[in-house]
Amino acid sequence: MGAIAGGMALHGGVIPYTATFLAFSDYMRPPMRLAALMGIQVIYVFTHDSIGVGEDGPTHQPIEHLMNMRAIPNMTVIRPADATESVEAWRLALLNTTGPTALVFTRQKMPVIDRTVCAPAAGVRRGAYRLWQSGEDEPELILIGTGSEIDLALGAGQILADEGIAVRVVSMPSWELFEQQDRAYREEVLPSSVRARVSVEAGIRIGWERYVGLDGASVGMDGFGASAPQAELYQHFNITAEAVAEQGRALVRTER
Repeated sequence: MGAIAGGMALHGGVIPYTATFLAFSDYMRPPMRLAALMGIQVIYVFTHDSIGVGEDGPTHQPIEHLMNMRAIPNMTVIRPADATESVEAWRLALLNTTGPTALVFTRQKMPVIDRTVCAPAAGVRRGAYRLWQSGEDEPELILIGTGSEIDLALGAGQILADEGIAVRVVSMPSWELFEQQDRAYREEVLPSSVRARVSVEAGIRIGWERYVGLDGASVGMDGFGASAPQAELYQHFNITAEAVAEQGRALVRTER
């Protein structure tokens, strides 16, 4: 499938796309790598992006796959949090003519983010953006999430704000797009003065130290998944708003 799409892109006249479970991106890695190497426009649509696959079991639950794709040079990976971010992600994929784009979607139903309270989804175009903040002052704590875990980050942010902690929630659907931004913008979103940072993503945690630093924490997976309903799995693996809040609370105590 991936090889055929690459051939269609080289032929021209169309923008080819493929679609499958994220766990099966392993089988598509050689053609994806070649598409990135040749700088051709192919859109890879991946669904069922985490342990949220639930009863399909660990064979169908991707763990290391997001990081695998992020490691491919010239591959743009975008994991949108809701319908509004998905619109922006598709727009970016159509505009990216110098390499492939992977759009990574969840299986489970996700609420549409209230943009009257949170920042506009246009921030996706810059890879990461300040989605919500408890106040106008510089935050004590930054929570960073992608995809379906943004809902957990927002929930944790509200818990901590109610406790009097100044917290910012950053949506980071694309590492690659964020790294293309100038230093001033990256500093604006993730100020270096704020060392208390927690990431949350339902995948392997390796790599997130790039953004949370050695003093930060990452909520995610350390092993393979299991077969159970989605809600039970998130509880079992401790990927919850409460877990994110506890990690953030501990970091703020240390900084204070």
